Amino acid sequence: MPIKIADSLPARAVLESENIFVMTEHRALSQDIRPLKIALLNLMPLKIVTETQILRCLSNTPLQIEIDLIQTSTYKSAHTPEDHLLTFYRTFDDIKDNKYDGLIITGAPVELMEFEDVDYWQELCTIMDWSKTHVHSTLHICWGAQAGLYHHYGIPKYALDQKMSGIFKHKVLLPKEKLFRGFDDMFYAPHSRHTEVHADDINKNPNLKLLSVSDEAGVYIVEAKYGRQIFVLGHSEYDANTLKAEYIRDKGRGLNPIIPRHYFPNDDPTLEPSMTWRSHGNLLYTNWLNYYVYQTTPYYLEKNFE
Repeated sequence: MPIKIADSLPARAVLESENIFVMTEHRALSQDIRPLKIALLNLMPLKIVTETQILRCLSNTPLQIEIDLIQTSTYKSAHTPEDHLLTFYRTFDDIKDNKYDGLIITGAPVELMEFEDVDYWQELCTIMDWSKTHVHSTLHICWGAQAGLYHHYGIPKYALDQKMSGIFKHKVLLPKEKLFRGFDDMFYAPHSRHTEVHADDINKNPNLKLLSVSDEAGVYIVEAKYGRQIFVLGHSEYDANTLKAEYIRDKGRGLNPIIPRHYFPNDDPTLEPSMTWRSHGNLLYTNWLNYYVYQTTPYYLEKNFE
């Protein structure tokens, strides 16, 4: 897939080194097609890492995509260079009059806080409400999924006794769902979170469908409004060493973290982990783009989606 991004975005060099077709803004001007317009609301502290991971997952279909990187205006990241944010990111005020084929809302390291205590909660609620009339399909990730389920459907989150960190086996509950085309019956995905949602709460809401669960990690994927909203409670976009970096970071902070489960060979953090979820992560994003965005979005984005 040609992903249209700014010529100087750091992710460009990384993706091109992996033989991923990245189309610069200059080249895209010669393409006489309408690209899918996707907004990425990046709430993660290491924004360059997250944007690269997600752009990689969006790179496996023949569709052309135009990406708008969005940050909150009520909270400024302290872990991403200011010049990167000023150059490549926009705020909600900058894009609120736009219509998008898709929106991705990332996770954020604020799980143990009450939703209403998060600095940018009101702004996020405004964006999530706006998405119902300005975005054809929204993909929520990890804390972003918990936030979306809570805001739109009143689904609470629950604190875990210890962090859910590792690579876990999942099962498909509704194999005929388009999101799972090409999936194996069992597949692996990373989780990294301190809170969870409960399947009972999901099943009680007639507007929600529970699509995938893990015996160890619990709820994984939930769907609402015929795919207009997808909630993924894990991190299928993670790189092979992301959980390792988180473990080393937390250990360095004296937090005595648990070793991520089913991740390091023999549970030995000195050994390099293998990536067992790459195909699932790529297929998840590909199916979302194809079946929930490209095949159903209006050609003219000015049309109201409600």
